Amino acid sequence: MRKKVLITGFDPFGQDQINPALEAIKQFKDRIIENVEVVTLEVPTVFHESIKVVIKAIELHQPYAVICVGQAGGRTQITPERVAINIDDARIPDNHQKQPVDEAIVENGPVAYWSTLPIKRIVHDMKKAGIPSAVSNSAGTFVCNHLFYGVMNYIEKNTPHIRGGFIHIPFIPEQITNNNAPSLSLDVIVRGLEIAIITSAYEEKDIREVGGTIH
Repeated sequence: MRKKVLITGFDPFGQDQINPALEAIKQFKDRIIENVEVVTLEVPTVFHESIKVVIKAIELHQPYAVICVGQAGGRTQITPERVAINIDDARIPDNHQKQPVDEAIVENGPVAYWSTLPIKRIVHDMKKAGIPSAVSNSAGTFVCNHLFYGVMNYIEKNTPHIRGGFIHIPFIPEQITNNNAPSLSLDVIVRGLEIAIITSAYEEKDIREVGGTIH
């Protein structure tokens, strides 16, 4: 039976006209990769609304795995996230001008959730393909972490058989014409996410090896 993976990407936010996460997932629309059906979803960069949109898609599609993707400007690698924490602490407003500070995502919820994707194997497989990658230990406190936590909270309570996690990606070159921030080409990012999809669909267990960044 063909497995299904839901991959999500945020719309542009802040001063950016492009979100590389959205540009990347567009490349997977209606694709089947090594017998894995890929379902794509654009997500609003909005606290709470983002969680609702992804939960609705999970309920509709019942995927084997959910991979949420977001922009992490300044990073040089594709970084699967290890942990989501139960806090919103926004340095800028979201796309609905909400800016929660020191607020729990889920009142009285667990402090954190671990990713259930095989994050170290994903990093290993990306590096083997020549793609810069590392495990990240902080998804931040903006809408990326918010969505990551909300999705994992839903999965644990309702669909624990579904794998879930979050991957941050760097800027793409079109975003850095006026600054010196690092970037990766969209082609490299898409290839990295393709590896993440395949690895998440077929590798049941993660590997144990050194590989965590300070992020």
